[in-house]
Amino acid sequence: METVAVIDFETTGLAPEEGARATEIAVVLMREGQIVDRFQSLMNARVRIPAFIEALTGITNAMIRQAPPVAEVMRQAADFIGDTPLIAHNAAFDRKFLDTELARVDRCRSQEFACTVLLSRRLYPKAPDHKLGTLVRYNGLPVAERAHRALADAEMTAHLLARIEADLKTRYELPEVRHELLRRIQKVSLANLDGCIQSFKRRMQIG
Repeated sequence: METVAVIDFETTGLAPEEGARATEIAVVLMREGQIVDRFQSLMNARVRIPAFIEALTGITNAMIRQAPPVAEVMRQAADFIGDTPLIAHNAAFDRKFLDTELARVDRCRSQEFACTVLLSRRLYPKAPDHKLGTLVRYNGLPVAERAHRALADAEMTAHLLARIEADLKTRYELPEVRHELLRRIQKVSLANLDGCIQSFKRRMQIG
């Protein structure tokens, strides 16, 4: 069965192109809807964390001063992820930071992302919004005690992914939900969702 890597970053700001750097990374490996392994570390990029980010995440400048260098952590994270397909909530954000921090250590990403924000918009259009915490509560999933920490958010995203996959299996009589299908789903409109999945089933000779 396929393994996927759910990734989450905490950072000093919104955009690496504006000088923001990663302060924490977490990666959760999922297989058959279950968490099978985890990687998490703070990292020191020698960039000061703004006060409002400290308040939001609980990650302080004092904590970062004691953390391992960002280059060391990113090499370890890259080795942990390998070529495993990637998942994130609001993947555009995490993809930018992953690519930027990997480039700084002469590494690069070869695999694509699937995004649980985009997937949830297709599967749960009646949710109040598509923030991670809202979707977790909407689906009755375990809520982390401390949101806006990388491992807590990665694990909540993993639980959300498991629910998305389970709902797709039930609704469309799929024996499994592969990363390739998730990538296809997130690119189509809600109106074309059924047709996309039926086309995929025919191509894979499912059902």
